[in-house]
Formats: sequence, C-alpha cells, structure tokens
Amino acid sequence: MFLRPAARAALVTVLAWALPAHAGDRLTLDDAFARVARTHPDLRLFGPRSDVLLAELEQASLRPAMRADLELENAPGSGALHGFDGAELTLSLAGVFERGGKLDARRTLAQRRIDALAGEREAQRLDLLAETARRYLAMAAADARIALAGEDVAQRQRTVAAARKRLQAGASPESVLLTAQAALARAELDQARAAQDRDAARQHLAALWGERAPAFEVAAADLLDLPALEPPRRLAALLDATPELQQFADAQRIAEARLQLARSAARPDLDWRLGVRRLQDGGDTGLVAGLSLPLGGARHAQPEIRMAEAGLAGLEVEREARGAALYSTLVQAHGRYTGARLEAQRLGAEVLPRLERAAEAAARAYRAGAASYLEWAQLQSEHTAARQRRLEAALEARLALIELQRLTGQAFVAAADAPARGPTP
Repeated sequence: MFLRPAARAALVTVLAWALPAHAGDRLTLDDAFARVARTHPDLRLFGPRSDVLLAELEQASLRPAMRADLELENAPGSGALHGFDGAELTLSLAGVFERGGKLDARRTLAQRRIDALAGEREAQRLDLLAETARRYLAMAAADARIALAGEDVAQRQRTVAAARKRLQAGASPESVLLTAQAALARAELDQARAAQDRDAARQHLAALWGERAPAFEVAAADLLDLPALEPPRRLAALLDATPELQQFADAQRIAEARLQLARSAARPDLDWRLGVRRLQDGGDTGLVAGLSLPLGGARHAQPEIRMAEAGLAGLEVEREARGAALYSTLVQAHGRYTGARLEAQRLGAEVLPRLERAAEAAARAYRAGAASYLEWAQLQSEHTAARQRRLEAALEARLALIELQRLTGQAFVAAADAPARGPTP
C-alpha cells in the first residue's frame, strides 16, 4: 500500500547521498534496512496474524451447518399401544436459511480485516526503517565526532610542542606547557569518549536484527549534505498518504462492514426442517416439514446497529484529530530542519573559515613571540567548538529530515542552488 519503493528510498536517502558506490565490508544503510526487514520480530509477527485472519475468512465464508435429526416417539407405549406398536420414527434434515445478506457481510468484514493488516504492516515497517536510520545516524555521528576529536588532539599536540620549545628557549614559563598538556589530555579524553559512544551506537543498531557481538563499521556519509525542502504547506499535501492516516481509512472500511453485518441481523434467519416419519402401528410413512421464524429480530438488532454507527462516526473525528497532530508534527520538524540547516551552512561558510585563519595567525604570532598562549588556545577552542556546533546542527537537521520522510514517505533531493556547505568536519 503506502510503502512503495520510493518510500523506502526516502529513508535510504537520509544518509545515502554521499555513500561511496562500493562500501566494501562496511555496513551501508541499505544493508541495515535489509537486515531489519528480514529479522525483526515486529514484522515477522504479521505472518501468524495473517494466517489467523485467513482462517477467520474461511470460517466466515461457511454457511450454517445442516443437521440430521432422528426422533423416536411413543416407544415403548402403554395400554393399547404396548411395546413399539405405537412408535413413531422421524428422520429429518434441518438447516438455517440466512436472510439479509449475512454471509456476504461476514465475508466482507473478514476481508477488510485482512486488507487492514497489510496497512498495519507497512506502517510498522516504515517506523522500523525510521528507527534504523536514526540509529545508523547515531553511529555515523560518533565517527564524525571521533574525526573532530582526532584533529583537535593533533592541534593540541602541536600546541604542546610549541610551548615546550618556548619553555626550553626561556621565552615562557612552565605553567604554559602544563596548561597545554592539560588541554591535550582533555582532547584525548573527548576522543576516547567518542570512541566509546561509537561502540554503544553500534550495539544499539545491531540490536535491531538481534546481533549481540557486532564488529561492523558504517559506510562514510557526508552529514552536511542537507537538501533544500519545499514549504510546509506543500509537504502537508503528502500527509494523506501517510500510513497513520491510511489506517483510519482501513478502520473506516472495517467499521462499515461491521455496520452492514449489524443491519443484516435485523432480518431474522429462517429455520427449516424436512423429513420422513414412519408410523410403526400401520407401517405408514409420511412427509414432515416445518419452518421457524424468530420474532422481534429488528428490535433486538437496534442496539448493535447504533453501536456500529457511533463507532463509524467516531473514526472520522479521530482521523481529523490525528491529521491535525500530524500536520503540527510536520511543521515542527520542518522548522527544526530549516533552522538547523541554516546554522550548519552559515557556520561552514562564514564562521569557520574566519576562525581557522585567526587560529593560524595566532599560531604564527605565538611562535614569533607576538601573542600569548592564552590568545592562541582560546582561538583553538573557539574553532573546535564551532566545528562541533556545526556537526550538532547537521545532526539535528538529519533527525528532523528522518521524521519528515517518515511522515510523508517521500525522498527529498538537494536543490541545485543550495548554498555551499563549507569545509567538511
């Protein structure tokens, strides 16, 4: 139903814009999707549920069973009809003639429940793919943080070397060297923490397909490649196809089938009986027949009809409420994405180049004795913090984009005139 190939591709593109064509032994997002779709119990559960509903459809398609009755009367008798002389033996066939279209109503209800199961499965599958994309993003983000920490460590190592050289030359006190070494230790701690976070993210991702001792790495992704999106009012038109609203359409069809079944109960079934009776006394046989029709069927069916009508009316109100909530979520996610994307791009295009040049100038000035260690260290810290802030903004945008794609089931591509991203972290 909803999860067309394009919808699956929507989540793939969350991280796959910059994936290399050949990732080697590294796990791609597409590989993670395939493992989850193949092994996750929430999806495999739909197999037994489908079997149950198919059995219910088969049962609903059966007509009422016929009955074979054998009845013996007046045996043994008394008086003139002593022994079996006055016995009457009746062999008959009985059944129920359903009226009001009950058979078709039962079959329709069972079939509607089967149709709705497909929508539930696609909704569950799309939610799982979104969760997979979020966990994959967490591991890719940990890799990016490790890279940032590694560059910060290298920068701090150069600072320590410069401080030691000036100390040996008698141009700065030992406190400067100790401060630089402390900053290096903090950078190394950040690097170790990022590596630990990557291990935890790997475990969290692998848990989706039940792997207990994962050792894979994720394929490299350009986390700063953020596409331009259409305005929320344009994206809101795609919400009608979201699985959450499609499930209301399925529920409405089920409720309509239940209402039709309740209405069919207003016409009572006709019980019939046809057989042969033998009179033992004279050896005669005769035909027996009978009809039975319950009275008051329409009155007894009214409460169930009213319940079905109320349930059907309530579904429309629930759908409107859910649609409003989904639109609110879409607008919020769009705003988060737009703001985070703008921040990441402006930091990369305007802030980071200036801080990088300033840090390089401060390094040259420090080595020449024209700047203090504090000035150089402060610029280094500001440059590292800006790079980290840009990464966090890009990650926030990615998470918002995953939510937007989960809601709409559409893949968004970067506009041709998207602003430049600036240096890669």
